[in-house]
Amino acid sequence: MDKELLKRFFEGRATTDEEMRVREWMDASEENRRAYFRERKMYDMTLLLTDESEIKSAPQPTKKNVRFFIKFIEIAAVAVITLVVTLFYKNREEQNYWLTAQKISAPAGQRVQLELSDGTQVWLNARTKIEYPAAFVGKDRRVKLDGEAYFQVAKNASKPFIVQTSKGDVEVLGTKFNVESYSDDNTFTTALMEGAVKVTAGGYQCNLKPNQMAYLKDGKIRVAPIEDYNPYRWREGIISFKNETFPDIIHKFEKYYGVEFRIENKAVMSYRCSGKFRHSDGVQYALRVLQKDVDFKFTRDEENHIIYIK
Repeated sequence: MDKELLKRFFEGRATTDEEMRVREWMDASEENRRAYFRERKMYDMTLLLTDESEIKSAPQPTKKNVRFFIKFIEIAAVAVITLVVTLFYKNREEQNYWLTAQKISAPAGQRVQLELSDGTQVWLNARTKIEYPAAFVGKDRRVKLDGEAYFQVAKNASKPFIVQTSKGDVEVLGTKFNVESYSDDNTFTTALMEGAVKVTAGGYQCNLKPNQMAYLKDGKIRVAPIEDYNPYRWREGIISFKNETFPDIIHKFEKYYGVEFRIENKAVMSYRCSGKFRHSDGVQYALRVLQKDVDFKFTRDEENHIIYIK
């Protein structure tokens, strides 16, 4: 796969046809999928590095100012070092965690896989951000999440793994689980596949067993059995929904495909639908699946990435 095309895809500048090419290539084989995630990791890492061209293009001091400039730098360096040492010891534990924090995001329409320093595997769903330290120090392993992610946590009984979100926290020792908590909506759910987790949200706590899920309702944590695992297959490129409202499904399409929807046909708002298909099938195929149960038409504004439901 052409690396320039992948770069445009990561940056959200690829055309609809190019996006389809990338997704079809990625889903064609496991080798292609691994190559895609390798390129994605390399792209994400470049975002963390300083642009050397900006440094090289900085104006150079004139000769008569060189000595003064060097002396100024020496004094400033001592002041900065003193300040850094003071701040470090003032809040040592917090700085150990976030001084070298890395931020990775999965744009709309994309998924990202990464491995943390302790060996924990993380899959990010579309429109998801994660922040984590370069190395876990202290009494726990703590990450910050905005969106949806699947975690396969490396076991370490003496150092719990904690996922912080804007609505609640999930604490584990070593397990497989899914967390969904987007800051721009009211959703907060944790589904446990293996191991054990403790969920804290809304001033309440609960411990989950495998095949259980916890979610917030009316400000309280509710626990229920996992009846359908298909919604958690998003990391495999599977989009699944069961008896969901039409607006909720469209909201998912916006996340998965990176397009904006405008519903002009208000009659579709009350419909509920079920379906399952591959992400690589594309948004138009997904809409045609919905048309089997719901009477609507759609048009697409390619220039502005807007789909109108009529």
